[in-house]
Amino acid sequence: ELTDVTWQKSKHSNPNGACVEVAHLANGEIAVRNSRFPSGPALIYTKAEIAAFLAGAKDSEFDHLI
Repeated sequence: ELTDVTWQKSKHSNPNGACVEVAHLANGEIAVRNSRFPSGPALIYTKAEIAAFLAGAKDSEFDHLI
């Protein structure tokens, strides 16, 4: 259960609400969840893991997926 966190989704999210949301946790980690299932599970990542993923996204490493 993740309580007392503020979930955020991108302004580029799908208009029907099908997107991921992220939340900053008190211990410095980042939670990621499916916005369609807000009471479902969330994945927890370190700041370093999120930074590596964002760097790859900015460098277009994942463009082949869409």
